[in-house]
Amino acid sequence: MASKEEKFYITTSIVYTNAPPHIGFALESIQADVLARYNRLLGKDVFFLTGTDEHGIKVAQAAKNENKTPKEFVDEISERVESLKKILNLSNDDFIRTTDQKKHWPSVRKVWLKLKENGDIYKKKYQGLYCSGCEAFVTKKDLINGECFLHGEEPEIVEEENYFFKLSKYTKEIKRVIERNELKILPEARKNEILNLAGKGLEDVSFSRPRKSLEWGIPVPDDENQTIYVWADALTNYISAIGYEKESPEFKKYWPADVHIIGKDILRFHAAIWPGMLLSLKLPLPKVIFVHGFITVAGQKMSKSLGNVIDPFKLVEKYGTEPVRYFLLREIPAAEDGDFTYEKFEARYNADLASGLGNLVARVLTVAEKIKPQLIEGRFQNPELAEEINNVRKKYEKFLDEFKFNEALTSIWELISFCDKYIDKKRPWEETENQTAIIADLLYVIGNIAKMLQPFLPETSEKIFDQLGIKATEQKWHFEIKKGESLFPRLN
Repeated sequence: MASKEEKFYITTSIVYTNAPPHIGFALESIQADVLARYNRLLGKDVFFLTGTDEHGIKVAQAAKNENKTPKEFVDEISERVESLKKILNLSNDDFIRTTDQKKHWPSVRKVWLKLKENGDIYKKKYQGLYCSGCEAFVTKKDLINGECFLHGEEPEIVEEENYFFKLSKYTKEIKRVIERNELKILPEARKNEILNLAGKGLEDVSFSRPRKSLEWGIPVPDDENQTIYVWADALTNYISAIGYEKESPEFKKYWPADVHIIGKDILRFHAAIWPGMLLSLKLPLPKVIFVHGFITVAGQKMSKSLGNVIDPFKLVEKYGTEPVRYFLLREIPAAEDGDFTYEKFEARYNADLASGLGNLVARVLTVAEKIKPQLIEGRFQNPELAEEINNVRKKYEKFLDEFKFNEALTSIWELISFCDKYIDKKRPWEETENQTAIIADLLYVIGNIAKMLQPFLPETSEKIFDQLGIKATEQKWHFEIKKGESLFPRLN
């Protein structure tokens, strides 16, 4: 167990509110939730942050297309994003909105003035390539066949007078901290990607847009004709939410972040621009940036034009929260792209949840209920089972420490498979002198499976504990079986 004084600060990226959240952000949120719950179980003081990024040209344009004011539009989208907490059973401690003028704006202004005070903000006329999809200026080396590699669109040539951040000044230091894993980037391929970018030399970044081009945003503190660049505003959320502006006790306790979880499309902003800002501000850097991949649908990129965007709300409505959590954590490789189809979802549900975990619990508890071992103490008569649990738990902890959520779950299901074979071999439904001991051992294994499932499937874990008549926190288990309904009825 960790010391009660040990903290763990974890964040997701914040959802850009030009459209409702899709299944990709559901994946990121659930990954962060698993780590938050796991570290709470280790006894750490956890702070889990998520939220919405609500400024920028794309948001203003999306609102206009809906005949709404930007505020009306972002209020609706933000409410939708915040409601993911309930439908996905997230345990986040706070939800930050970049339109929050009391909580967020003062920190953004403080950051701007500090960067300027440190000589890292300057104004110049500039002509460059602007990608509206990225809401950022890009360089020719960022393009593939003249198009943005992320959005597949040719950027427009924009000429204007903006404020710039001296990111180039921090190239060597950013490269050094990443190479030495002082800022750890996972997986290794993403670390190499950003090192390759830094190796070519980081360029200064436009940190504002003229107010006439971007009205929907935070004004530059000492120049009302300019609006702070949406990314400079958005990245600050990680410190504004915990009280950077007044250097609150929460800020002093929780910063630096232990983990930022982000998608691969925003790596450059988090692993180059954000560290550059923090170095200028003389603040500690985050410890880890974990980068997940994209979810495709039947092998295709999700897009409105293809009509294949998967709505997490509808998915949960159809299948329930726990199956959705399980599929995203088990089927999608933790740090790589993964594919979604309804056929894959239902096959995984039936094989792993209905025929796997659900069937194991039902088989064992059916026998346990008949023989009524009301005070069977959780202990092992067979050392083979004890050894198997020990081996699985070691793998499980290692995989979680490495953010390999799918492999951690695979190790639990290896234990479920082991139990199924053990049951077939021992035949505990037959009345023998060892029947009670066999069932007691299996109940104890199921209790350990429920403990390992706590970060992943918290509701299912609790249902298993209830049916066993025990509490996860108890040192010794005395099972009082109260077999309930099937955990996961098979899908037809």
